[in-house]
Amino acid sequence: MSTAETLKILIAADTYPPDVNGAAVFGYRLARHMSARGHEVHIAAARPGPGPDTVEQRPEATIHRFRSFKAPTHEYYRLCLPWMIEPSMNRLVAELEPDVVHVQCHYMIGKAAILAAEKHRVRTIATNHFMPENLDPFLPFPRWFKRIVSRNSWRDMGRLMGKASVVTTPTPLAAETMKDKAGFDRVLPLSNGIDVDYYAPRSGEDIARHSRPTVLFVGRLAVEKNVDVLIRAIALTDPSLDIGLEIVGDGEQRDRLRELITELGLDDRVSMRGHVGDVELRRAYIAADVFCQPGTAELQSLVSLEAMSAGKPVVLADALALPHLVSEGENGYLFEPFNAEDLARRLEQIFQLTASERATMGRASREKANQHAIAKTMAAYEALYQGADWVYTDQFEES
Repeated sequence: MSTAETLKILIAADTYPPDVNGAAVFGYRLARHMSARGHEVHIAAARPGPGPDTVEQRPEATIHRFRSFKAPTHEYYRLCLPWMIEPSMNRLVAELEPDVVHVQCHYMIGKAAILAAEKHRVRTIATNHFMPENLDPFLPFPRWFKRIVSRNSWRDMGRLMGKASVVTTPTPLAAETMKDKAGFDRVLPLSNGIDVDYYAPRSGEDIARHSRPTVLFVGRLAVEKNVDVLIRAIALTDPSLDIGLEIVGDGEQRDRLRELITELGLDDRVSMRGHVGDVELRRAYIAADVFCQPGTAELQSLVSLEAMSAGKPVVLADALALPHLVSEGENGYLFEPFNAEDLARRLEQIFQLTASERATMGRASREKANQHAIAKTMAAYEALYQGADWVYTDQFEES
């Protein structure tokens, strides 16, 4: 057993790099920061491809990969079968004797880790990055059956994550939803956090802007991201503004979106870049004029926070956690979800401003992003790992 100062931490992550999504990014950053603080970090995650259980040494942690199988309705998501993952997780927890287990979900790997931690009397922290309704696009069932699945998933979340010492989620809205639907008494809103300085332009740095006014989208090209709504909105904007769109990310909707771009005659105004590395992503944030997130299933939206830390005005769907990131007219605007006409109006509103006025909005975005500095998040989780029952931050105070 490790000392009180140096902890042995097991992070159970149903999705982890090379997966590309907010929960995977958070898990990686959590491991990296805890390792940098001197703790011994282990990750339990699914293998990204076929093969037996493996152990991999990486700079941020020791990665324990479990045998997995491709989900039939998702491009990259992997399934760990209960009768395989639960005995394997039990053996891992018995072998490691961690001081704390931090689960990122109540499905598959998360469930197995919760049960193993309970059996071996290990302190557990549970973080929920996921709303059960997010499963809808990947379930080939009628609506009435999906509602049953959702209710059961909420019930299981309460039953399993309720075993944890502390339950967290990235935003106050998500916390209230979990209390309402899963029956929790207390859920701690704790931002996933970002490195606010990394994405900011640096003194003397020369990153060329686009030749035309440009909106940026970053994220998975998935159904719930509603990128098609953004593309249609670009087509509806005033032609004299010549607004362009850059799409960074990849996913199962890529071919459908390419077809839509051609259908709307936007091939010269819309660029699909696919997945890019951290350096190119940072350059994309800085080069853009405005950031847009049309997704309606965002529990926080790290990419929106990253764009804000780069000093960009934002236009976000008025759904779930996104309203927390917007002071209307100060750092951007909200638009009615799925409404391309309303989104087009909001984009026109921003691009009719002067460059100086947009820069003022960008500075307001930056101030909001500062509340989500990753150092605050990591200090809070470290305190929870060390036995705190609750932590207080200023992450969701009005700026």
